[in-house]
Amino acid sequence: MRHPQGSTTPDEPLVARLRELKDLTGLSLAALAARTPYSKSAWHRYLTGGKRPPRSAVEALSRLANVDAGPVLALWEAADEPPAASPPAQTGRTRPRWRRLPLSALALLALAAAVTADLAFSGRHGPSSTSGTQMVTAAPRCHGRSCQGELPDASACARDARTRSSVTGSSYDVRLRYSPACGTAWSEVRVRSARAREVSVRAGQDVLSAAYPAEDTTGYTSPMVSVPSPRGVEACAEVNEELACTGFDVEPPEQG
Repeated sequence: MRHPQGSTTPDEPLVARLRELKDLTGLSLAALAARTPYSKSAWHRYLTGGKRPPRSAVEALSRLANVDAGPVLALWEAADEPPAASPPAQTGRTRPRWRRLPLSALALLALAAAVTADLAFSGRHGPSSTSGTQMVTAAPRCHGRSCQGELPDASACARDARTRSSVTGSSYDVRLRYSPACGTAWSEVRVRSARAREVSVRAGQDVLSAAYPAEDTTGYTSPMVSVPSPRGVEACAEVNEELACTGFDVEPPEQG
């Protein structure tokens, strides 16, 4: 599928690459919306350059396309930087820039310098138990409300997650997962054969869900909800019209 080419701007390589990844997935905008926390209209804006996609959306699309997210994230970072030695426009309308995220370029450079120094020290004094790269990637990319609606794998919140409650059925397991580092909870389902499924999590009035078709072998979690603890959170999964839920302070279903 060919896409019209626009003018060369800092974000154009990113937008073009995102469209290529979308083509690789073979999914429609509606299917992308069903398998990620982002709506059909949001994906339309991301793929046409109308709105800067969040980092987790880039990672989610890379995962669905089964490609390494690293080079795509490099384009995502570059799209937020002004072109070198580019004078400000004096006349005409200027193209609105996407809002810069809290993690600045200076912070990224400082992180890179710290990793380089750690690797250099390791080379002189023998291997270390934890490499600099591992230390950087282990940090979650959000916390609390900033994680709301994000996927646990894409935001690195799954790294310290614990199963706080679970229920087992004949064909699948449902688990309530909680990340202390991120302050978030989510529902996780593990099916024993290829099945369509919808995974949801509820905390008070907040209900978040994600649907996955049977052929999707990687999607198995709901989006995350921001909570101070897993108590009072309900994790559910519906597989082939069978619903199972688990969680603290959740009444078990009546046996009929």
